[in-house]
Amino acid sequence: MVEREIQVVNPTGLHTRPGHKFIAEAKKHSCDIFVQKGDKKFSAKSLLKLMKIGISQGDLIKIICNGEGENAALENMCEFVANLKD
Repeated sequence: MVEREIQVVNPTGLHTRPGHKFIAEAKKHSCDIFVQKGDKKFSAKSLLKLMKIGISQGDLIKIICNGEGENAALENMCEFVANLKD
């Protein structure tokens, strides 16, 4: 299991459109990917849960990857969040 904390820089956070892109990116990986905000942790492959937690610009989130290809998945997902433009 690998994890990293990253700050969301996209001005609109991870609302529906960028959230959908985030989930599509996560689904490219076979390992389990989770997002944690505060004490709430959920699958990064579920749009409903992503919308429910409400991730805004400036929020710190932790991306957690576990399984085959976890290191590559973590790098990819962190790079995706860092470069996300609405």
